[in-house]
Amino acid sequence: MFFVNGESRASIEISDRGFQYGDGLFETIEVINGRPVFLDRHLKRLQAGCRRLSIPAPDLDTLASEAETLSRQSSVGGEPSSAVLKLMITRGSGGRGYKPPDLIRPTRVFSLHPFPEYSHPYHVAGIVARFCDTRLGLNPSLAGIKHLNRLEQVLARAEWCDPAVQEGIMLDINGYVIEGTMSNLFYIKNNILYTADLSQAGVAGIMRGIIMMLSSQQGLAVIEDVVTQRALLSADEVFVCNSVIGIWPVKQIETLHVPIGPVTRHIQDWVNHFKVDHFKREAFSIG
Repeated sequence: MFFVNGESRASIEISDRGFQYGDGLFETIEVINGRPVFLDRHLKRLQAGCRRLSIPAPDLDTLASEAETLSRQSSVGGEPSSAVLKLMITRGSGGRGYKPPDLIRPTRVFSLHPFPEYSHPYHVAGIVARFCDTRLGLNPSLAGIKHLNRLEQVLARAEWCDPAVQEGIMLDINGYVIEGTMSNLFYIKNNILYTADLSQAGVAGIMRGIIMMLSSQQGLAVIEDVVTQRALLSADEVFVCNSVIGIWPVKQIETLHVPIGPVTRHIQDWVNHFKVDHFKREAFSIG
């Protein structure tokens, strides 16, 4: 199910710069019972990405209305349901050549997808991760935002097909740990929460920001810094996260077994309670 510029259709112009050059941004949003989760945070990040790329940001009220309209299509008969809503904003059509058009008419695309079905409850049992050979380039102009150019992640994810491995850990060209192919990464050492500095590479995920905020509020020290493989492999606990999967503890990296510890479980609880409270506040404001 798709919306393109507010219309129910599944095609864009072949001249669209999102298709031609990856000139745009996207958000991947969890939908529960017909309601997009943390929509306000996703739209604020999208707006910040548009500013970074000098793409006129579509009206946020329009985006929110379309997101909510399409999300409601995932809830049938009042039964509990989950889905994934993807939002893409491109610079629109602009002819051949890299130079952006003088008059920019952004394209907005919403698509609704089934929630991914996993063979195991990874949020409980944990996952196995591996290091990827594909490295992330450094580019402070693009670091942090969720732009449409994701060839590094595509190549990294193509490195394995073993169903026993659920995520790949990506390093930058200097050998520092940055993130997973589809997730942000945290580790705990001596009751301190560490995550990679994303000023040069990587995506600053919505769930990453929520985890850092809640951890600080709960008195857990949070440090953003360069992360070495050695530090990661000597961690007390490791987990990955994104806005769809939530938090997955990492129980094994390559052949190294990692305990699923109490700090990770506490953070999962904090996030779950925060999500419930967020839903209640939204329902109250709508009512």
